[in-house]
Amino acid sequence: MARKVFFSFKYKDVSRAMVVRNSWVAQGRDAAGFTDAADFEKVKRQGDTAIKNWIDNQLKGTSVTVVLVGKETCASRWVKYEIEKSIAIGNGLLGIDVSKIKDLQGNTSVRCGQIPKGYEFYLWNKDDGYSNMGNWIEKAAKDAGR
Repeated sequence: MARKVFFSFKYKDVSRAMVVRNSWVAQGRDAAGFTDAADFEKVKRQGDTAIKNWIDNQLKGTSVTVVLVGKETCASRWVKYEIEKSIAIGNGLLGIDVSKIKDLQGNTSVRCGQIPKGYEFYLWNKDDGYSNMGNWIEKAAKDAGR
């Protein structure tokens, strides 16, 4: 089954998030939750309601939300909102540590924690995310009855 997946992440981890997203798309799958920085800045200037509406629209038609966890993800109010909204609409949820994926400068970071709490959590590098993410997403979808 072709699943549309929402990727939730703190924008500071965008280069790491793109590695995960591109591996998903390269395998012929559909992704949501990515936007150009300039477009997101435009939405941000419109205020919190506009950001929530943007997130809500991005989540439409998705069945699973993947939280990509880096150094500052746990403190992001918008990632928290995306998790809450995903639970409210019945999406499957899982977390993936992206802190050990090298950024554009070749650096890794530390992970802030393990979110979303109470859901499966994987390590992109150690657990071979490129090969296994499809299985992780299917498990999250089935666990949510989707």
